[in-house]
Amino acid sequence: MLDKSSKRCIFTPMNQLPLSTRTQIIKLLVEGNSLRATARITGASKVTILKLLADVGKACQKFHDEKVLNVKSRRVQCDEIWSFVYAKEKNVPADLKDSGEAGDVWTWTALDSDSKLIVSWYVGDRSAESANYFMQDVAGRLANRVQLTTDGYKPYLDAVEDAFAGQIDYAQLVKIYGGESGTTTNERKYSPTTFNGSKKTKVIGKPDSKHISTSHVERQNLTMRMHMRRFTRLTNAFSKKIENHCYAIALHFVYYNFCKIHQTLRVTPAMEAGLTQDIMEIEDIVLLTSK
Repeated sequence: MLDKSSKRCIFTPMNQLPLSTRTQIIKLLVEGNSLRATARITGASKVTILKLLADVGKACQKFHDEKVLNVKSRRVQCDEIWSFVYAKEKNVPADLKDSGEAGDVWTWTALDSDSKLIVSWYVGDRSAESANYFMQDVAGRLANRVQLTTDGYKPYLDAVEDAFAGQIDYAQLVKIYGGESGTTTNERKYSPTTFNGSKKTKVIGKPDSKHISTSHVERQNLTMRMHMRRFTRLTNAFSKKIENHCYAIALHFVYYNFCKIHQTLRVTPAMEAGLTQDIMEIEDIVLLTSK
């Protein structure tokens, strides 16, 4: 809280904050505010906000594991989104190179194309091991055979086969990009490259060609960057610790699945997927820490 007489922040223990203040903090975080901006608005210290984020993030991870099961989906799209922790890979100090706590971090996501529900996510590197772990989790949350689309990343091939044992209609979509001649360095850096076409490859089963797409999950990448300050590019808002990065992602996906009303569906993704009948409030997310 803010001591107005001395114009400084007093370090208030997180469990002493009123529920209304904790709710305000979480609301600010899920709407894309940084830790420092949230501290300025609420008067809570950055340490207090991080402690609340950790507690709520752990509760959200557990909540997702318990609630997002037996998803009756028809079409699932998967993708990976890049970010980094502590420093970009090329700038990681030598003593942290092999720690797994600094450098490039990839968030793997699986989206139900119809309900827009995030079925699964996994935070790790971009290795075959991460692909296998992620796909095993996706398979374990689905109630029936689905059509799955991923990009052309090769580790998906074995990961999907191992996780679904052939009981899936799977295709890969490879998008082809290329720069335009005559563009300046700044234009190439800040503008998207030119889309030159795509190639659809049927891998397992009989996927329907008209539904081979990754457009919905790629749009979800933008939602992540808009609602999580840590994913905003070309800023200093990156995560400093891998644990806090994971907590922020867990909070975002529970908020996205259970609280945020999708503009097209006019209900939350969890409601559209039949996982719940009610809209979850931000206060309900905060109260998950007491369960």
